[in-house]
Amino acid sequence: MPDTLIARSELILGGQKSGKSRRAEQLAAAWLGASSLHGAVLIATAEAHDDEMRQRIARHQRERALRVPGLQTVEEPHDLAHAIGDVGGPQVLRVVDCLTLWLTGLLMPREPASSSPERIGAKIEDVLRAIENSPGPIVLVGNEIGLGVIPLGQEVRAFVDMLGTLNQQVAERCERVCLMTAGLPLFLKGVS
Repeated sequence: MPDTLIARSELILGGQKSGKSRRAEQLAAAWLGASSLHGAVLIATAEAHDDEMRQRIARHQRERALRVPGLQTVEEPHDLAHAIGDVGGPQVLRVVDCLTLWLTGLLMPREPASSSPERIGAKIEDVLRAIENSPGPIVLVGNEIGLGVIPLGQEVRAFVDMLGTLNQQVAERCERVCLMTAGLPLFLKGVS
């Protein structure tokens, strides 16, 4: 069945609670089950800035450990390109969850001086190169937020535009692109 086969690279897009992370976990479980030589690492990009987010992260960690026991976790909200290349070799599946939170951290850092357009552009280019050069298979999760009404604020519009551009750039580099809706995959690229 093509929806459970591991592609060299896959981008999973969707709205909040659409099933994006669950699909990534299913792919990781399939990868781990295919060979005792396989490993899988989730590269988590979320940062806990408040109690609700800390609780959310803790809940996700508990639930993920039950669903995919062999999936290791590396928390890397900033240097995503380095993490992609550093977590293992060709037998290690990388799951990046999620590009949207990583981009949010780039655009709204704790230290505003680190958010220059040049620095942000360089970080994005580094991640795109890391995806292309990933030593092993890679699954990337991101939000599709450009389907609704046009946001009123300039900053929010700029974020939606930048995320849409990032999603397009990542999709271009991935063998498979999947849009999740109501827990169901719709393949946009890479399934015949």
